[in-house]
Amino acid sequence: MASIRKLKSGYRAEVARNGVRKSKVFPTKQEAKDWAARAEFEILNHDKVAAKLTLGELFERYAREVSPSKRGHRWEVIRLEKIGRDEIAKIRLEDLSAKNFAKWRDQRLKEVAPASVIREMQLMSSVLTVARREWELIAANPLSDVRKPTKPQPRDRLPTANEIEAMQLSAGEDLTKATARAFHAFRFALESAMRAGEIAGLEWDRVDLDRRVALLTHTKNGRPREVPLSTKAIELLRALPDLNPVFGLSSRQLDVLFRKLRDRADVTGLTFHDSRHAAITALSRKLDVLALARMVGHTDLRQLRVYYNESAEELAKRLD
Repeated sequence: MASIRKLKSGYRAEVARNGVRKSKVFPTKQEAKDWAARAEFEILNHDKVAAKLTLGELFERYAREVSPSKRGHRWEVIRLEKIGRDEIAKIRLEDLSAKNFAKWRDQRLKEVAPASVIREMQLMSSVLTVARREWELIAANPLSDVRKPTKPQPRDRLPTANEIEAMQLSAGEDLTKATARAFHAFRFALESAMRAGEIAGLEWDRVDLDRRVALLTHTKNGRPREVPLSTKAIELLRALPDLNPVFGLSSRQLDVLFRKLRDRADVTGLTFHDSRHAAITALSRKLDVLALARMVGHTDLRQLRVYYNESAEELAKRLD
């Protein structure tokens, strides 16, 4: 039965039915009563309620309750909303099977790259796992039985000296201009192995030019790290105008401007993130593997293999 207790902070509603107990505090007594009534109904009719829910409704609840606690929640919500417009989102949980996801996968592979499909499958699997473990809406995750697409081979694209020179001419030397700062950020990435988002978010109060260290508080894995900076990296920072954040660009601006100057320079197939490959390959000649992993923020040493792109010819020269 439900009970309502008065507290200093409001009213606590408590429900205990069929061995299930729930409680929650509300500012008003009426809100507590309404919640208790809904909670009792859900407990008594759990199987019926769960069976009638659609996959899309699961996405909406996950976006509302789980995604906000994640660093990349905005993009996760956008992806969930996009998948939620697909036909698969209309299927009720009682009818959902591995076959539905396999059909969705095959269709999606006709539209986007395998890596994108893998990411979307991982996101949907996270939703279904929470629905099984925490919400107790499903007995099993049907997506766990669906084969993921084969992962593409890691990129091995490195910028050449001629391409860097061409992009420098395309961007110009005037660092009061955003386009020039976008290429300047690319050069800084070649020295520091920092990601585009880390560079765009860098602020002066987290840069120590004397110690040659940059503190990153928002990283891909969620862990802050200090990045040692080369003499060249410090020179690049000192050349910048007085802006904050350091490069005066958002992540989106950096991406758009880099693409424009790259295309204008007639450079094809190069991304800003390729600077990380080039930087890690260069740094591997100076740092041991543990120091390198610490600098670039990899907790798993195997991740370095994705970015390490020294050629066999270069390795052969180091053998002598």
